[in-house]
Amino acid sequence: MVAATAFVLMFSSSLIIALAFSLFVGLFLTLALRKNMNKRSIEVQEAAPELIDHLISGLQSGLSLNESLVGLSIRGPEALKPYFERFRINVYSSGDFVGALEQVKSELSEPTTDLIVESLLISKTLGGAELINILRLLGNFIREDLTLRREILVKQSWIKNSAHLSASAPWILLLLLSTQPSTAKAYATKTGILILLTGLLLTSLAYLWMNQLARLPQQSRVFAGEE
Repeated sequence: MVAATAFVLMFSSSLIIALAFSLFVGLFLTLALRKNMNKRSIEVQEAAPELIDHLISGLQSGLSLNESLVGLSIRGPEALKPYFERFRINVYSSGDFVGALEQVKSELSEPTTDLIVESLLISKTLGGAELINILRLLGNFIREDLTLRREILVKQSWIKNSAHLSASAPWILLLLLSTQPSTAKAYATKTGILILLTGLLLTSLAYLWMNQLARLPQQSRVFAGEE
């Protein structure tokens, strides 16, 4: 925000317009940070089918469930390796398989991984004769859900791009006009400041509303209450 303020101030020589731009940039940075947080969630969901494939492969090769899970810290999906590295440390230090797996579920905090972990916990408690078949069915279900979500996201991407362009266009135009001394002087008045604040508020509301419309509904964590 400071860099944006300094740049616009050098470009337009108007402190009022520079401050308005800094607030506008701050809004986008806040939304970008939220997007990065969602990126972690997407990475975990995308890694879930590969996680299941590694587990099935380990179980079919004769490894125990414990060994297959520990092996994920080395051969598992990159996004999930740190979680299963902590699982490996917890299991070897405490010997509490269920507690270590519950911690993985708590750290991941995703509906998709909740389903996987709960399937493993039930198998550990009641026996794992059908575990491979259950994992196969679960893997197919997760892949179908991810494929559908990808298709929807591709179709909705133009909505987000339109929101970015629509929100930025008036401010880019203002930046170009602010090179004129008369424009900078006009926005230095009380009326000009009010117009800038109103424009900033309306731009923010419109952008947030557009992003809300384009957001996919999030899956609920059915097993979150058991942590």
